[in-house]
Amino acid sequence: MSNYDAVVIGAGHNGLAAAIHLASRGWSVAVVEARDVAGGAVKTAELIEPGFRHDLCAMNLSMFAGSAFHKTYGPALAAHGLGFVPAADSFASLFRDGSHLGVGTDRAKTRAAIAALSADDAEAWDRMSDGFGAFAPPLFGILGAPMPSFAGARALWQALRAGGLARLYDLGQLLLSSPRSFLDRHFKSEKLKSMMAAWGLHLDFAPDTAGGALFPYLETMATQAFGMVIGAGGADSMIRAMTGLLREKGGTLHLGAPVSEIVMEGGRATGVGLADGRQLTARRAVIANLHPRLVFDRLLPAAAPIPARYREGIRRYRAGPGAMMIHLTLDGLPDWRGAPELSRYAYVHLAPDLAMMNRVYAEAIAGLLPAEPVLVVGQPTAIDPSRAPEGKHVLWVQVRVLPAVIKGDAAGIIAATDWAEAREAYADRVMALIETYAPGLSAKIRGRLVVSPADLERENPCLIGGDSLGGSHQLDQNFLFRPVAGWSRYRTPVDGLHLCGAATWPGAGTGAGSGFLLARMLAG
Repeated sequence: MSNYDAVVIGAGHNGLAAAIHLASRGWSVAVVEARDVAGGAVKTAELIEPGFRHDLCAMNLSMFAGSAFHKTYGPALAAHGLGFVPAADSFASLFRDGSHLGVGTDRAKTRAAIAALSADDAEAWDRMSDGFGAFAPPLFGILGAPMPSFAGARALWQALRAGGLARLYDLGQLLLSSPRSFLDRHFKSEKLKSMMAAWGLHLDFAPDTAGGALFPYLETMATQAFGMVIGAGGADSMIRAMTGLLREKGGTLHLGAPVSEIVMEGGRATGVGLADGRQLTARRAVIANLHPRLVFDRLLPAAAPIPARYREGIRRYRAGPGAMMIHLTLDGLPDWRGAPELSRYAYVHLAPDLAMMNRVYAEAIAGLLPAEPVLVVGQPTAIDPSRAPEGKHVLWVQVRVLPAVIKGDAAGIIAATDWAEAREAYADRVMALIETYAPGLSAKIRGRLVVSPADLERENPCLIGGDSLGGSHQLDQNFLFRPVAGWSRYRTPVDGLHLCGAATWPGAGTGAGSGFLLARMLAG
């Protein structure tokens, strides 16, 4: 039996962030990970051909680069190999008529493209951009503080002092608005509104879903202000640096070590039992960087003293829609119809209008394979050529959103209702759609790997139903309600047991927020 101050279950970036900070504060820490490679949903591998490196899920590391954790440990992580590659041309939407609209760090270039659509919108864009400096501190103050907390309240108080009640009303309206209602208040051009609203479906916000305006606003304004970055050589640059720093701080990392149970004594979590029979004792804390259902349905003893209301809250905790990943090796980047300059962008969204986005979401939630899916096409080798042999490329295609359980096909073509049978046929639909926007792409494809929602969950059980978000982020499961109302500060009803990860505040993404916040609450 090995004894530690804390045992962290799950070597995703939130678990690693918690372990690093605790170890830096003098705690003895062990991280146990079921897989042979750390990283959770942040992994990079040669999936198809040697020399072609693909990010399995997460690609954009901007949230990590701007996080409080990176601000604290950035130099130490850099010493362990963390590197970022900036994307000056960050994201764009391509529309049915071959036109496009993108955002990067050149504000004048973005403004000019918007002005070509609407002079009024160009002025509104200036107002929004100029106002971001006032909105950003309270928003990032809330997102970077436990929920609830004095720190979060202080961010609101500072906003009140700086801008009066009007600013608080504006913040509240932003947090509660749907993407459409927010964008309609500010802009006229449907293309501009569609470009921003596409970010809502990176989470689970269709254009008319309340509470969905925040992410499109933040992604657009922050990207323009600070740019976008991906990991040098792959997103796993972040994970390799974190595991190296953990070991430097004296932490222990156990890979290929699935946990079979959380051990309890006297009503308190006191350690974990591993599948190979070993036990690790945790004198001060067991931290589960896992989906709550895995913790409470599989790892805790059935007799654990958990209030019925909490257990029911976990049972009802709702997954977001599923996603599909399509990884391609290419002889050349896509030739985007009418927009050759799009080959410089990190992301190209194929989500041409709000009606289509609403339709896709409604079809997926109803269990149907969407007839025309929303696609996020990542072009990492346009930014970082080191990920492929010279002159070659990889393409990262994320299909958003999809049903976990297939009940039918909105197009009436695919009869299969099992992802093992439907996977390739649906990927063919996706590739045919991309071909309409990038003619000739199929002739450049060297290899293809399709990862269905079911495959995602099989690879990482935390991605229930292929949901990469750790659960829906809609208002009833966000802020004070994540994952259960009254338990948003990482504690659980089991003494000594804490949660972190995407299913806890502030939710999904690569910002390491919950792991770092929890560790600071435990150790200062």
